[in-house]
Amino acid sequence: MSSSTSAVAVTSTAVTRRFPRISTVASATFLTISTILVLFPYLFAVSTSTKTYNEFLHQFLLPTLPPTINNYVVAWQLVSTYIWNTALVTVLSVIPSLVFASMSAYVFARHRFPGRDALFLVILSLIMIPGIVSLLPRFIVVMQLGLLNSYWALVLPYISGSQVFAIFVLRTFIAELPEELFEAARIDGASDLQMYYQIAIPLSKAILGTLAILQTRNIWNDLIWPLMTVNNPNVRTISVGLAFLNNDQQSLFGAVFAGYVLASLPMLLLFALTMRQFMSGLTSGALKI
Repeated sequence: MSSSTSAVAVTSTAVTRRFPRISTVASATFLTISTILVLFPYLFAVSTSTKTYNEFLHQFLLPTLPPTINNYVVAWQLVSTYIWNTALVTVLSVIPSLVFASMSAYVFARHRFPGRDALFLVILSLIMIPGIVSLLPRFIVVMQLGLLNSYWALVLPYISGSQVFAIFVLRTFIAELPEELFEAARIDGASDLQMYYQIAIPLSKAILGTLAILQTRNIWNDLIWPLMTVNNPNVRTISVGLAFLNNDQQSLFGAVFAGYVLASLPMLLLFALTMRQFMSGLTSGALKI
């Protein structure tokens, strides 16, 4: 009995030791397959961007040598205006959006006034409304103001549309800041404006950075709203420009895919440079995960 019991114990121990290894191998395999599936469209675009038209037809998936770098020269001539337009719209939208949202959030977080909580709940309830519902009303307002085919048709709705989420996040974070900091500032004679930009804003840099990255990504990838409001080729953003480029330059597959790659590089560069800032914002305050 003792020998059989020992054998069973040894077998169970061996199985127990094997299970972590099996779990590790399974996890690594799953992550590898997921990574390949996620990266495959981008790798396919990079590979196709270096092919001629004949190479694209005869070697659809496999890369070819030597690569055709001239596709990127052609693509830059086609999409450079769209990239600069998108960058301009992003800057004009993100900075005022964060300024207005941080001011509103500071008032909601650090001041008490009649109807404050009710007003905040009304603003917060707008998060539950799908963006597609407000698409037509926004378009009518922009059209009535005569802003179609201009940068303002993009900038003003982007600023207003990003306020609700930004106010919610910033208000929650600023409300958690120690009250002693603001009391000490009041004793020293600081005004509300001074406490806003000398205490609240410096301590909220991580959250503000994360919101800026999220808004930049949303604006850069937006297609529906620019497609509805901008028909002028000189004002088109990169998403709309690539859509028209795909229709107008069907024979230049390499240049079209090179345009896709060029359009994605700013977002890749932004994430590479701000990844630490982005993660810091996600793991602090109201965005804590």
